[in-house]
Amino acid sequence: MVDRKLSAAYPAHWEADVVLRDGTTAHLRPITPMDAQALQEMHKHQSETSVYLRYFTYKSSLTPKELERFTNVDHVNRVAFTVVRGSKIIGVGRYDRLDDPQEAEVAFNVSDEYQGTGIGSILLEHLAAAARENGIEKFSAEVLPENRKMLTVFSDAGYAVARHFEDGVVMLEFSINPTDKSREVTESREHRAEASSVAGLLSPQSIAVIGASRTWGKLGHDVLERIVESGYTGTVYAVNDAALEVGGMVAYGKVTELPGPVDVAVLCIPRAGILEAIKDCAKHGVKALVIMSAGYESAQGLSAQRELVALARANGMRVLGPASLGLINTDPEVNLHISGSTGVSKPGNVGFFSQSAAMGMILQGVGIQQGVGVSSAISAGLRADVSGNDAMQFFEDDPRTDVVAMYLESFGNPRKFARIARRLARRKPVVVAKTDVMGRRLPPGHSVRVGQAPAGAMNAILRQSGVIRVRSSEELLDVTSLLSVFPPPQGPNVAIISNSLTIAEVVCDVAEDRNLNSAIHGEELDYSVGQSRAIPMLRSRLQELVDDPEVHTVLLAHLPYSGLETSAVLKVAREFLDQSKPVVTLVPGLSDSDITGGVKQGVPLYTSPTTAIGALAKAYGYQQWVDVPYEGIEDPAGIDADGAAEYLAELVATVSGSNLLELSEAQAQKLLGFYGIQIYGSRVVNTVEEAVEAADELGWPVALKANDPDLRQRLDLGGVRLSIPDRTSLEANFTHMKMLMQTYGVDALEVQSMAPAGQACVLKAVEDPLLGPVISFGLSGDPVNLLDDWAHGVAPLSTYDLEQLIRRPRSSVRLLGYQGLAAVDLNALKDFITRVSLFKDNHPEVTVAKFAPISVAADSLSVLSVNIQISNAEQRTDSVRRALRS
Repeated sequence: MVDRKLSAAYPAHWEADVVLRDGTTAHLRPITPMDAQALQEMHKHQSETSVYLRYFTYKSSLTPKELERFTNVDHVNRVAFTVVRGSKIIGVGRYDRLDDPQEAEVAFNVSDEYQGTGIGSILLEHLAAAARENGIEKFSAEVLPENRKMLTVFSDAGYAVARHFEDGVVMLEFSINPTDKSREVTESREHRAEASSVAGLLSPQSIAVIGASRTWGKLGHDVLERIVESGYTGTVYAVNDAALEVGGMVAYGKVTELPGPVDVAVLCIPRAGILEAIKDCAKHGVKALVIMSAGYESAQGLSAQRELVALARANGMRVLGPASLGLINTDPEVNLHISGSTGVSKPGNVGFFSQSAAMGMILQGVGIQQGVGVSSAISAGLRADVSGNDAMQFFEDDPRTDVVAMYLESFGNPRKFARIARRLARRKPVVVAKTDVMGRRLPPGHSVRVGQAPAGAMNAILRQSGVIRVRSSEELLDVTSLLSVFPPPQGPNVAIISNSLTIAEVVCDVAEDRNLNSAIHGEELDYSVGQSRAIPMLRSRLQELVDDPEVHTVLLAHLPYSGLETSAVLKVAREFLDQSKPVVTLVPGLSDSDITGGVKQGVPLYTSPTTAIGALAKAYGYQQWVDVPYEGIEDPAGIDADGAAEYLAELVATVSGSNLLELSEAQAQKLLGFYGIQIYGSRVVNTVEEAVEAADELGWPVALKANDPDLRQRLDLGGVRLSIPDRTSLEANFTHMKMLMQTYGVDALEVQSMAPAGQACVLKAVEDPLLGPVISFGLSGDPVNLLDDWAHGVAPLSTYDLEQLIRRPRSSVRLLGYQGLAAVDLNALKDFITRVSLFKDNHPEVTVAKFAPISVAADSLSVLSVNIQISNAEQRTDSVRRALRS
């Protein structure tokens, strides 16, 4: 790592761990004078062709003057990044500002050994981000025509590249402002690299168990035994410096003594030896680590986590753990079971992800009990490195995974989670179990931020992402059991057949409560006719319902009957497994110990109406989300984001440290004007004369309000008086209201122009440390103040998200026409929320923007008051440059 005391101007926030195309890692950081020798070594090992393509001539070494120029930069007009693997520089990228201060020339040099691993594109992304931070808008480059690799880096970056040929050189120019195409390219490359890194963990050709033990019950013994007994198809090495033989195989003292390469090292040793083991793995070229060792849950442990991850990433290795339960890959070509658990999962089509080992064991245990088949299972432990986002990147392309099931205890980068999950959920169901306090309370050993947004905001980001949110591991498996066998229901109609009308009625009641349309079809099944006649009758009834286009799900409620074997009923149900609509079986009062819930019998089997209908309702809700195509919102006319950014930069320059600056009315008016948002003018007054003067200036009629953020909207407490038409009325109202407000300690009043009468609403936009730009909407007064009737979303919003944001509050029926009131102008409301959403998403410096009240009339919208607070923005976790979280 670089000595950050080297220069007060050293931009430490530009440092980043990155994933290369092959799934290995490296460290990117600004260059320093101390890199001169390493840069020379990289140059000397380059081929003549590579040197020529970079410098347009061949030179065997760099001169002292060149080394000084290349490594001494000011990080503003001249910026250079190195990509480092261990102590070696494997890539360099730089820009130099030109005479035009908004343009810079860019150049790259990638080690021959690492060409083709995506280093050039990573350097370009990070240089562009740094350049934009320094006010540069355009890059140019000179490239020899035969340097096709570098030409490809520029052409494939997603920018609009202009090129022309001059003096035997290809001249390139392009704007570095992010575009939809450049973001798409970056996300695609990130997806491939992170998926590759997880694939490397799950499909290694060789494994070394460090801490392999001969003592039964020790972690190293159980893990080694599980790998061998599972039939792992690769090579296994045992590493134990105190034994010559472990588990019938030769034991080696160190990883560096192993006779062959190692793809994955599994660490089952005390925390004290972890760093030394990682160094040995780095020397041997190990590609990834699974750290099952515990002891990292304290504050000191968090520091140790960061240290081990930095060491591993700098040497090309990703880390699963620490305190990981392990990995499972049931692919017969791999048969990998790295686990301390004794349970054996059967092969299947569900990809599992969990965090802590304890929850991983619970999830695995419940999954085995319910017979859910596993494609792959990943336990991230304290997820110091590999996270749920990485797992989703892998599961998206994995042909063996049809359903993704995740138990999350914390979020590292929820905005990235939402982006990946939204894309993944369009292809495969994603079922997520989370607690209600996740994101607001920190689990032991998890190094993440916590949020201050309302509790509903976390659920909103999951809902926007299309994931199926559940509350427990049992519910997770209930939903997963269904989706692992059948596609989600295509509609809400559930047909119920049963041998007990009482049970069928109960199921109907539960279904109605979950917004499903249920109906009992036909007479009660008559089992008294004997099994030989009852089974064909059951088969026929099921077939009729499966063939009925008005039925979307068939639920067979079977009450155990002495004259009919339950196994025979389940056998009939299995005949319908290849149908396009779910055929679900409910067996309440199940007493046969050989038959359990889940999919062990080959069909989704539930033992209570609540779990059966709950799973169906969750699956149908997911299908409803899939049925609505994602449609981004077009930017409204009249938005000048650059102008707003420049004005915000002026304002933020006056803010010190982490302080907040509350904008004045004039400042807020000017800032919002860049987004086409106008605020009704108002004046704070202390005397009758000032009130009359303000009314004459603003225009009659006027409203008179208490100069208090809470009372100014409380008509019931006398805090606002509307439609005051003239001087006489204003003087009388002022005198009475002034006296009334003194009871609440409010001395000043406020005069404002009257807006058209409408429904009063509130819109809040905040920059949450965890979730980013959170948008909250509700109706003013008791709905939000007393009933907490808010809807939440996270920018950017889709057209569907916007529609749901307006309609989700229970009181929103008042917007659509209610008890004789006219419907409000929903288009004007949508336009306003869109502008505020873009305003908040584009400018993280805006910490809080509260618009209250907003008066939405039948044909207009008026913003009557706004409070805006700004601060120095933290680095966003969803930057357009690729970087692993630190």
